[in-house]
Amino acid sequence: MSSEPKPLLASPNGGLPSSVLWAQLMLKDRLRPGDVVVDATMGNGHDTLFLTQCVSPGGHVFAFDVQAAALVETAKRVPAEMTTLVHSGHETMRAHVPMELHGKISAIMFNLGYLPGTDKTLITRTETTMVAVREALELLKPGGLLTIAVYPGHEGGAEEGRSIAEWAVALEPRRFEVQHLRPINRAAAPPELWMVWKRG
Repeated sequence: MSSEPKPLLASPNGGLPSSVLWAQLMLKDRLRPGDVVVDATMGNGHDTLFLTQCVSPGGHVFAFDVQAAALVETAKRVPAEMTTLVHSGHETMRAHVPMELHGKISAIMFNLGYLPGTDKTLITRTETTMVAVREALELLKPGGLLTIAVYPGHEGGAEEGRSIAEWAVALEPRRFEVQHLRPINRAAAPPELWMVWKRG
């Protein structure tokens, strides 16, 4: 049995970080206390909690999900005074984030797919996701970061991934910097990460 310590920035099996962990590492490096951020896909609240920790004290997280169960689970994990939990799809974020915060959001995090532990047929949809990511860029402040974890392996996920790719590569390079991270030597369709930095 090896006595070497496990790397801190590793997947559960000791390998390279997952797409979600890569996103968290980037966000943790950039977010500061007092920032306002968005969790576009609340799920069970793990990303929402992570974001509250990044912007505490003084910050705020707007989190969105279409499933009532997501709000219930998330409310158990996060400080109420730091969060606004919205029972609505991410494509409505511009309507729910106060107008005075438009163009001032420090980061927006998407974790696409389905809510773990529930009906796997209830998934994020390409048509609403694409509306949401376009709105996200309008809400971001200059220097803000958008992260999108994509799961091409489940039904509907590959189409969603292709649409994200087509949209991302067409973004104006003078306004946005885009990176794409994915495992390349796996037979299955592993999760991928897209990151968009809005230039200052």
